[in-house]
Amino acid sequence: MNSIKKYGLNYLKGMAMGAADIVPGVSGGSIALIAGIYPRLLDSINSFNLTNLHLLKDLEVKKFYRAVNGTFLLSLLLGILSSIFLLSRLITFLMEEHPIPLWSFFCGLILVSAFLILKNIQRWHLGVILALILGTALAWWVTNLPPTITPDAYWFTFLAGAIAICAMILPGISGSFILLILGKYETILKAVSDKDLLTLAIFASGCAVGILSFSRVIAYLLKKYYSVTIGLLSGFMLGSVNELWPWKIVTAWRTSSSGEQKPFLTENILPTEYLDKVGEQPLILSAILAFLGGIGIVLLIEWLASKLQKA
Repeated sequence: MNSIKKYGLNYLKGMAMGAADIVPGVSGGSIALIAGIYPRLLDSINSFNLTNLHLLKDLEVKKFYRAVNGTFLLSLLLGILSSIFLLSRLITFLMEEHPIPLWSFFCGLILVSAFLILKNIQRWHLGVILALILGTALAWWVTNLPPTITPDAYWFTFLAGAIAICAMILPGISGSFILLILGKYETILKAVSDKDLLTLAIFASGCAVGILSFSRVIAYLLKKYYSVTIGLLSGFMLGSVNELWPWKIVTAWRTSSSGEQKPFLTENILPTEYLDKVGEQPLILSAILAFLGGIGIVLLIEWLASKLQKA
């Protein structure tokens, strides 16, 4: 029964990761860190090594499944896929029709999570503080980068996949946002709609190389320099609030692969300026309630996790 509860909770955590990945600017890595499964996720990804892949080659499927922590990964993956299929329309609707409460919710979720994660640091020192400041500044800088014109060559598609997947497992930095900066967001969406298997295969190869390499770096840093790394990752989450700020004005538009006009460049403004510059109500009360809802969700997840550990 305990194992059913444990993997059921992993499924729900996967759903939360999937919901976050749907929203450009929110990272599934943030949710993994919030939910307390980040180190385990990295270890499971890192278990896809030559030794374990030889088990698969020799048709030792059960041994391979156990070696890569298959039940954990499967429950997480099922949650992510369920969320993408079940919640994508809802979240897309909220992004288009109720953006201020949605972004406020994620602001509350990310901010309280960053501070709760910092509680895990048992010994504060100058290195931790510098890592926290560096992470915050780096994420703030990245979220202010304008999209660029990049080569259409296959080698850059491979490189974009490797960089984007690294961002996806980094808390606070969205992989889809990185693709937008690299000028490859529409390219990949078009490849999906056109069933351009060559482009998708090259992009997927880049993702595979990126995640298998970068996850090892993060896992090593967590094991050798835990406090400093947690400070850096928490800084990434704090700095990403720049991208999640609910009150924005669109300064430039782009045409999507379906021909729709989508926001391209935005600028953060104060809620007091929103009515004058956008012509809509700032919905401050709704924003506050959604912000508190984000905080409540994180506290509920932490409470459920502590109850499960005691059971």
